[in-house]
Amino acid sequence: MLLGIPLGWFLARRTFPGKRLLEAVILLPIVLPPTVLGYYVLRSVGRRSPLGRFIEQDLGINLIFTWKAAVLTATIVAIPLVCRSAQSSFEAIDQNLEAAARTLGRSELAIFFTITAPLAWRGLVAGTVLGFARAIGEFGATLMVAGNIPGRTQTLPIAIYDAVQAGNTQLANALVIILSVMAVAALVLIGRIASGTRW
Repeated sequence: MLLGIPLGWFLARRTFPGKRLLEAVILLPIVLPPTVLGYYVLRSVGRRSPLGRFIEQDLGINLIFTWKAAVLTATIVAIPLVCRSAQSSFEAIDQNLEAAARTLGRSELAIFFTITAPLAWRGLVAGTVLGFARAIGEFGATLMVAGNIPGRTQTLPIAIYDAVQAGNTQLANALVIILSVMAVAALVLIGRIASGTRW
């Protein structure tokens, strides 16, 4: 939310050279194979990259093969869904309403929180829930960047894979049910929000 929604607002409200290229780069995690995405992340923030050295040596943050790497990959795969949903919601708002608020002396921040966000709330919530659902199901990129360390970096999809490989069908079934219920709940929530159905 903290990255995807502002980015969606920026893309909806600004026109600049290279905008289509930026949109394509933001959407890239949706179409790239997870292992390719993981490879790019590993090359970008690994110890041998300038950014990775800066993060580790100057900021003192160990990233690769930690829970932080799992959060990073989950964020990267979720941002396109949150951003695109937010962008579409912001583009659907009549900008004359925002312009009228400006003539009344409202600040841009006040306009965003009192006019823009309330009018776009369905798309913002739907994108956030969809991004969350995508993030909890991430496997390939997470495995490459965070590894598979039980109790530290092992996510639910990786735990399912391990259980299947170990022949522990009972554990695999339980984990699959948990992940499936979470995914269905997220999709039902999105459907209710999109249709405006009351609870």
